[in-house]
Amino acid sequence: MEEHKHIPANNNDITVELEKGKTHIIVEIIEYVPNAVVSKTIIRKTTGNITAMSFDVGEELSEKMSPFDTYIQIIHGAAQVTIDKKEHHLKLGTGIIIPANSRHCFNANEQFKMISTVIKSGYED
Repeated sequence: MEEHKHIPANNNDITVELEKGKTHIIVEIIEYVPNAVVSKTIIRKTTGNITAMSFDVGEELSEKMSPFDTYIQIIHGAAQVTIDKKEHHLKLGTGIIIPANSRHCFNANEQFKMISTVIKSGYED
């Protein structure tokens, strides 16, 4: 059985953000790594974070639940996202809001890259 890895893309320091005030091409800030899911922090704040992720073909992130809404947008390839047992097939340029407290997972039937935006404020109401 092959080992699957989740690798931070910035020298094993997952809290390093992209440089502020500098332009970048979002799809190029993260690379594919064989048999791995790679993540790179774009912005990390107490009120939320934005992360770029790449999934090699056959990779997955197992089912989990977040107490916050999460917006996912596909920036390369296509992904299968399951939210509360309902499958969604997202292609380049499409996005979906994963509601807070819903069970969700990701599967890579092909390589894909995505941006994940988690909003942690606004739940006080």
